Amino acid sequence: MLPELITEIPGPESRRLAVRLRAHESRNVTYVSKAFPIFWESAEGSNVRDVDGNRYLDFTSGFGVATAGFGNPKLKEVFLDQSNRLYHGMGDVHPTELKVRLCELLSWATFERWGAGPGKVLLGSAGFEAVEAALKTAFLATRKRGVICFDGAYHGLGYGAMTVTGREEFRSPFRSQLSDFAVLLPYPDCAHCPWDKGPGTATQADESSHCDPGCLVLLEKQIREAVSAREIGAILVEPAQGRGGEIFPPKTFLPLLRRLADELGLVLIFDEIYTGFYRTGPLFACESTRTVPDLICLGKALSGAYPISACVGRADLMDAWPESPGEALHTSTFLGNPVGCALAVASVERWLAEPPDLQIQGIADSMRRMLVSLQDDFEIFKHARGSGLMWGVELVDKKGVPDPALTARLIEQGLAQGAILLGGGKRNNVLSLAPNLAVQPAEIEWLGKMLKAICSGL
Repeated sequence: MLPELITEIPGPESRRLAVRLRAHESRNVTYVSKAFPIFWESAEGSNVRDVDGNRYLDFTSGFGVATAGFGNPKLKEVFLDQSNRLYHGMGDVHPTELKVRLCELLSWATFERWGAGPGKVLLGSAGFEAVEAALKTAFLATRKRGVICFDGAYHGLGYGAMTVTGREEFRSPFRSQLSDFAVLLPYPDCAHCPWDKGPGTATQADESSHCDPGCLVLLEKQIREAVSAREIGAILVEPAQGRGGEIFPPKTFLPLLRRLADELGLVLIFDEIYTGFYRTGPLFACESTRTVPDLICLGKALSGAYPISACVGRADLMDAWPESPGEALHTSTFLGNPVGCALAVASVERWLAEPPDLQIQGIADSMRRMLVSLQDDFEIFKHARGSGLMWGVELVDKKGVPDPALTARLIEQGLAQGAILLGGGKRNNVLSLAPNLAVQPAEIEWLGKMLKAICSGL
């Protein structure tokens, strides 16, 4: 359904709640302004209602979680059934059968499907926990502390994950408390080549980016130099960067990392917390280049509704962890939570049994047409790109300079018209779009018309 007429954003009840929240929540969490936030009350499909009764179209999938859509009937049923029977347990001491089933499913969905043998799992609650479990696993397997990571990457904000997050704004306030095990290298970006090889044609991500292959030659040299200069045990990478600005690297990038990891004895870790479970088209983004990691980090759409994450690795690699003597080296109170496991089992079973390939292709075609049309009609839109359910377009000023203020203004005005949007990118000038499977072509067309109407008045 299209948004209903919205006369006041935020509405009076949202404003009252914002005052109450501001009084008792850390001021660094929820952004409060004249235009933000609205307070969600309910959601179904791609529609969200706030406490003032306004209806919006959500083009974020709730930070990439609700890929199947909000209010999914099957997930509702599973949630209610499991909550009625058992909603908390002792997942690292006396587990449920659901934890067993989830670990088996994740092994099958990843390494067994890829022909790489069985996988083993470390569960967590948040995405950064999966990343930190992977970092610990790589260290135990190699006994080398260094990790190659990439500029623009977002791996979470726990101290270990933040160390390998390539975003200075997150790291700089805490730099004195962070370790120095990360080696930050450029991430291949065809629209803004970090090696000055010139821009590629990245309008339609992956398929039409024609990067100079010399850039990856330079990257290979940098990786080899890093490994020669210090002890490096792992490479951590997003197959496509989400919060970094919807950056899709050349198709030769992941195979290059796989070859170098094999040659240099490195553990290759893919962070697919955002890109996993059909976000970019295939079940996992790495499958577009048939590249198999040693460890893969999953979250968000893993359950589609509940805080749960997983680090899945090759069994032989995961066995670098010692046998538990009764006190686990890596655990948490909510590890293997029965409600989270039940929802994750239902979600993964659905993803494996009903691949939404045609549905994703239809949405991708509509998103591409909409963004290309915006780019054709307005010079402020540049470098539209995307794949599957993950799209971005940059906002620039009249001189072509990244314009984060314009991006923020567009997001605020879009909210006032009934669209929930997010910004992203290293320069904070990317309009990031992550529709879910419930979005309709008419809703995408409405978004394009709405954005054009706003831009016509700028």
